[in-house]
Amino acid sequence: MTIANAEHTEIIAATIKWLERAVIGLNLCPFAKGVHAKRQIRYVVSAARTVEDLLDDLERELHFLNDALPELVDTTLLVLPDVLTDFAEFADFLDLVEVVLMTHRVTGILQVASFHPDYVFADAEPDDSSNYTNRAPYPTLHLIREASLSKATAAFPDAEDIYQRNIETLQNLGLAGWHALDIDSDASTRS
Repeated sequence: MTIANAEHTEIIAATIKWLERAVIGLNLCPFAKGVHAKRQIRYVVSAARTVEDLLDDLERELHFLNDALPELVDTTLLVLPDVLTDFAEFADFLDLVEVVLMTHRVTGILQVASFHPDYVFADAEPDDSSNYTNRAPYPTLHLIREASLSKATAAFPDAEDIYQRNIETLQNLGLAGWHALDIDSDASTRS
């Protein structure tokens, strides 16, 4: 195994740990458990070190997901260990993501959710527990099929309340509880 492959394996392992302990474990996304159990999540570690290279990776993964059979690959986590590590740059990049979706005519077919180790909502303080709903060990773009999301939300009672319930869960958990999940230590130890 090459060093890059070994690093990618560690990055994917940290991402899966976060998914299992936080996203599924805290039920932050009630739809994640099913696709995880069915192994329908594609994990891709981008080797990009520039925004231009990341755009190439994003476009390739959007096309891959759009062309893949949903029962085989329903969603993709594109993990970005070496680019957009600064949250402000990451947040600015999200505007470009919307342009890419429109340019490739997948708006309404695919969407992208965002996660970052330093995620801060526009109206929140950096240490506000609500930010942890979108914190992951590495900057991550979650490519989602809109049809799958619509189907999942239709089957889930009170889907519109998930966001508020997540904030309450994280407020009850507290910062010490979040750190006890031991999900952000993997990324913070990388140089």
